[in-house]
Amino acid sequence: MKSKLIFSSFLILVLTFYSCKTDKKSTSNQTVVSLEQKQEWAIVIHGGAGGITRESITPELDKEYRAGLQLAINTGKKILSEGGSALDAVEQTIRTMEDNPLFNAGKGAVFTHDGRNELDAAIMDGSNLAAGSVACVTDIKNPITAARRVMTNSPHVMLTGAGASQFAKEQGLEIVPPSYFYTERRFQELQEILKKEKNGTVGCCALDKKGNLAAGTSTGGMPDKKYNRVGDAPIIGAGTYANNNTCAVSGTGHGEYFIRWTVAHDISALMEYKGMTLREASELVVNDKLVKAGGSGGVISLDKSGNVSMPFNSTGMFRGVATADGKEGIYIYKDEGGRP
Repeated sequence: MKSKLIFSSFLILVLTFYSCKTDKKSTSNQTVVSLEQKQEWAIVIHGGAGGITRESITPELDKEYRAGLQLAINTGKKILSEGGSALDAVEQTIRTMEDNPLFNAGKGAVFTHDGRNELDAAIMDGSNLAAGSVACVTDIKNPITAARRVMTNSPHVMLTGAGASQFAKEQGLEIVPPSYFYTERRFQELQEILKKEKNGTVGCCALDKKGNLAAGTSTGGMPDKKYNRVGDAPIIGAGTYANNNTCAVSGTGHGEYFIRWTVAHDISALMEYKGMTLREASELVVNDKLVKAGGSGGVISLDKSGNVSMPFNSTGMFRGVATADGKEGIYIYKDEGGRP
């Protein structure tokens, strides 16, 4: 009888312990959720980071950049608000920036050391971790669309060079002569062999009404680059990543550092394994880890609740955001808002 009493008391203690532990965990999760403002949809974009200051950009150019960013935001905003997918929003938003010669992607791509334009792009679906990318392409008008076709219409993740172009042709995508990407401003940059950081890369992250996240990045690469160098933009986990369980991320900056520190995935992993918020994880990676490593740049990021974080450690980053609750803004300089 005594042994039964002891066993019963022990069982009650065990059940009480696990009950308290479960309640604590439940309360903790509830607190996190209650602090987040769930958005029906959200979109965030970037147009590159680097040595961007009010002194380096004329008022006229400032106005042009803001107009280009606004056009991109409006494109994705319309798709998402009408119930379209995050993937469609990301692709179409980035296409508007690829077609704008102000940005280092598509039409505005910088020149390599050999005087060519080599473009990279990637896209990722957070609902199933499907991804596609292209690198070192010279004749695909909109590399972000080619990247999406690699994801949906091939068994591969990344295609490069001539093979990527051949695939794009077979998919019926618009192929242009390499001269299409020529812009005088970018060509003069090469001739002057400017060594300072250049504004580069465009990206977009989106959350749709179904709760799906997507991320995409497109770039003309590094000015004066050699040897078919490829940066972080088309590399999944480095410059582009999306996972419905955590976040969507698109990066811009010194690609070699983003690759070695797997920046985009690191933000997701910190959220998944360390329980960090989007803001905590992105700030740690960009303004601590990257800074200590000597890497410059920034990211745009969006979590499954529609929270946005846009940290950068350079002097400026072209960026914009719009959410279902009416929050919207276009920002360029460090002293502006837009880092919620």
